[in-house]
Amino acid sequence: MAFPSADTADTATAAAFTDVVVRRAGRNILDDVSLQISEGDRWAVLGPNGAGKSTMIRLLSTRLHPTSGTVDILGERLGRVDVFELRTLIGLASQELADTIPADETALDVVVTAGYSVVGRWREQYDDLDLERASTLLAAFGVGHLERAHFGTLSTGERKRVLAARALMTDPELLLLDEPAAGLDLGGREALVRTLGRLAKDPATPVTVLVTHHVEEIPPGYTHVLLLRKGGVVAAGPIEQTLTSQNLTATFGLPLVVDRVGERYFARSLALG
Repeated sequence: MAFPSADTADTATAAAFTDVVVRRAGRNILDDVSLQISEGDRWAVLGPNGAGKSTMIRLLSTRLHPTSGTVDILGERLGRVDVFELRTLIGLASQELADTIPADETALDVVVTAGYSVVGRWREQYDDLDLERASTLLAAFGVGHLERAHFGTLSTGERKRVLAARALMTDPELLLLDEPAAGLDLGGREALVRTLGRLAKDPATPVTVLVTHHVEEIPPGYTHVLLLRKGGVVAAGPIEQTLTSQNLTATFGLPLVVDRVGERYFARSLALG
């Protein structure tokens, strides 16, 4: 599968967290997190509910600033940059974004409006190349036949695919996918994971960070994994060395075994007693 793309800047470090704390209502949602994401990386972020995964995505998408510490994205530091300009370089697919999209917006318009970092087409002008690119991306994710369908009428799986297409619309230098397979049935999940796996192996694909609760949802081709628990880093690094039974057990707080079958990872609980 070919995904349309353009050249991106050659930057060694795409994003970096240094001693990052995010505090809300007296509680640290992220607690002293440091991480470097390099050009060419595909990161999976795993952890239980409340671990801080989506908070990381909000920081990386410039929708949130840290309470303390520094966040550098594509050579710019949060707090010292116009985030509205930076957002055009960041592709985002998340439920938070989906909730802001008008139900009567067509799938094609959901994708093309990423060019202005807006939701809901209004008075913006798009040329034929913009519309062609949006149509091509929808087709690449298997929903090209739905480009005139209203977003509110789409199934959960169809919406996920439309949002993934939108995330690539601007030829981003950083691609963020927050639980892209959440709510999908087995067939829908496997179809999406297969598509994201092909995307991960495409050298033209930007640096990617994918958040999930489930090991099974990590697409083939992902290079690194970050394991979070209660806002802190349990382990981070190359996926083959980091996604271990010991680290996953510490992350989720129960005995787990990680198996690898081909390019896919699976987790299961150890029988107790």
